[in-house]
Amino acid sequence: MSRITRRLTVAVAAAATAVLCTAVPAAAHVEVESDDAQALARNAELTFTAESESATAGISQIRVVLPDGIAPSDVTYEDGPEGWKFSATDDGYTVKGAALKVGADAEYSVVVRQLPDAKELAFKTLQTYGDGKVDRWIELDESGDDDGHGHAEGNPAPVLELKAAAPGATPVGPSPSVSESASATPTAEETDASPTPQAADAEQDDDGGLSAGAWIAVAVVLVVAVAVVFAVRRRNGARQ
Repeated sequence: MSRITRRLTVAVAAAATAVLCTAVPAAAHVEVESDDAQALARNAELTFTAESESATAGISQIRVVLPDGIAPSDVTYEDGPEGWKFSATDDGYTVKGAALKVGADAEYSVVVRQLPDAKELAFKTLQTYGDGKVDRWIELDESGDDDGHGHAEGNPAPVLELKAAAPGATPVGPSPSVSESASATPTAEETDASPTPQAADAEQDDDGGLSAGAWIAVAVVLVVAVAVVFAVRRRNGARQ
């Protein structure tokens, strides 16, 4: 009985070890949390933690696709791994730098100008390692839908659940842009301002309502008229 018991114990231990080894990679994921997790909250700081699941390379880049209601221009970089840089993209942002130590998690934080009026926000994340391997944390539900790139079930996007908006909270206007900072039409002050150098030159050329070319034409006509009159007088004098 003792021999059978020992064999069963070894078998159970081996099976448990295999299960644990298989489950470790699935346990890794990306998390997002915030003390300001409330709809329409302004200047909300969000902290992301991307857990490493590689035994051979360190994390070197985090790319995030922002949810509806948050524009790349609404996000500013707060803190992250030493030497890492933040850059906005068309649909989100990227935080990257020298690869971290193997097994080290990447933690960083950003500030969002205002959270949208929603119940939850999903931040699709691509986590890249120094060897080029990419973890795609982009699943939005538990249906296990394939994204067409070999992505399997069990890689959920980090989701931030929001409390209901505070009473009286209202959406802020869109982030100012360069094009919006300049006036599209002249203002009253601009209309009453003194003319530009080009306008002043044009006014001088338009002296008396005639241009320089017009004055030359008038002079030519006068010369011709005088010549005609002189010729007529000479002819009349010769006849007399």
